[in-house]
Amino acid sequence: MTNLHARLDETFHALADPTRRAVLAKLSRGPASVSDLAEPFDMALPTFLQHLKVLEQSGLIRSRKSGRVRTCELKPKPLADAERWMADQLAMWTRRLDQLDSFLLQLKSKEQS
Repeated sequence: MTNLHARLDETFHALADPTRRAVLAKLSRGPASVSDLAEPFDMALPTFLQHLKVLEQSGLIRSRKSGRVRTCELKPKPLADAERWMADQLAMWTRRLDQLDSFLLQLKSKEQS
């Protein structure tokens, strides 16, 4: 379980930055070179490469080099894991709120009688 939590921490950390989310959105349409990914951002290439490093360390992307071109591609498993965790949280909180609602309705019913 701890390993899953560590992976989720890395995924959410990577998703916390708008630049990294934009890179993932672009990669959702297919693999792209680092230069293509960096082009829309007004930042130095070394700074942009740090964003790619965070994405790669989190397992959200994979890169490979062919000649002088480094190409990145999306690896969606960490996103699926995060989605599953959020769905579990939603189910738990929905259940808890339903229980609270039932309890409050019982209290209200007792007060009126």
